[in-house]
Amino acid sequence: MKALPNAARLRTRDLAVVGVDGLRGRPLRAVLSALGIAIGVAAMIGLVGISTSSRAGLIADIEKLGTNLLTVEPGTTLTGKDSELPKSAEDMVSRVPGVTSVSAVGKVEDATARRTDKIDADTTNGIAVQASRTDLLKTLGGKMRSGTFLNAATSKYPVVVLGTDAAGRLGIDRAGAHVYIDGRWFMVVGILDEVDLAPEVDRAALIGWSYAEKLGFDGNITTLYEKSTDATVDKVRSVLGYTVNPEHPEEVAVSRPSDALTAQAAAERTFNALFFGLGAIALLAGGVGIANIMVISVLERRQEIGLRRSLGATRGQIRLQFLTESVTLSALGGAAGVLIGLGTCVGYAVYRGWPTVLPADAIVGGALAAVLIGALAGVYPARRAANLTPTEALATN
Repeated sequence: MKALPNAARLRTRDLAVVGVDGLRGRPLRAVLSALGIAIGVAAMIGLVGISTSSRAGLIADIEKLGTNLLTVEPGTTLTGKDSELPKSAEDMVSRVPGVTSVSAVGKVEDATARRTDKIDADTTNGIAVQASRTDLLKTLGGKMRSGTFLNAATSKYPVVVLGTDAAGRLGIDRAGAHVYIDGRWFMVVGILDEVDLAPEVDRAALIGWSYAEKLGFDGNITTLYEKSTDATVDKVRSVLGYTVNPEHPEEVAVSRPSDALTAQAAAERTFNALFFGLGAIALLAGGVGIANIMVISVLERRQEIGLRRSLGATRGQIRLQFLTESVTLSALGGAAGVLIGLGTCVGYAVYRGWPTVLPADAIVGGALAAVLIGALAGVYPARRAANLTPTEALATN
């Protein structure tokens, strides 16, 4: 008797055609199955990409704003009471080597800024009335959104410059309007842009230092702002407490506003691991869905399997066919997820004005994870299909 010839090997191209044909026969099911993988990969890439772009935007802001601005505020005494900065603090700090500019604000106690005199005096809207030096804008590196800042002439009169948040809360969008402060009308001569390194200024109504004294301002400094050269900022920071209050330097609180942005950038980096985890969970759920669909596919295609086995297909070829279908289905979902995730990342970064940073690790990791999960999800259905004998597969239930 003549021996039967060995079964022909499936070429890669033929294998791909068989795998795609298996999915094309049930397109809606294939799309819904791949959707779980697409959502997982898109979530991973989109979230990590947004976090990475946000961090890049913060770093760019830090580089633009600089790290050479320091703030000095009153601390607490040994008895727990609020301390005060000496009125000579500005002059003393300006003499420190490396210091390039010094300015200050002081809170005008019991004064509130209101849109009209009809509003209750106790309604503050979170706006602090602050006496301001005329060089505050220069020291902070701020910009005007509308109008001009206080100068030597206007600071002697009832005029006010509003921080961006204060203007919004008062419903004022341009210079020339009036607000009611401590029983008298003040003309708004300017509105500030957002000051990233001094958010407290965004919520303030700034009036001239000399005019504030007419409202009972005692001249005490609430916050002193100091800017030095990049090379000397650390050295200046180490001596500011002793310079401002030589007798009690421990009662002086010195901080660098840019440290908050740096900490925020570092915190966002730690969230990447969480975002990877969320994407992985979605991918696993998608993998379970693919495994379920492939098991159903094996049950529905028993006659096809039996016919192919009868025509000489080996167990390995059947196993490889269904494994290819599973991997192809997962890979298509992964590719769709990559495109969706990248589109989300780029679109949101452009909307927020951040640098667009594509997360290469998330893109590569998401794509590889999709293929790996597809392979794992297809192992059991493929083995089940391969273990069917032609007689079992062709038998009708």
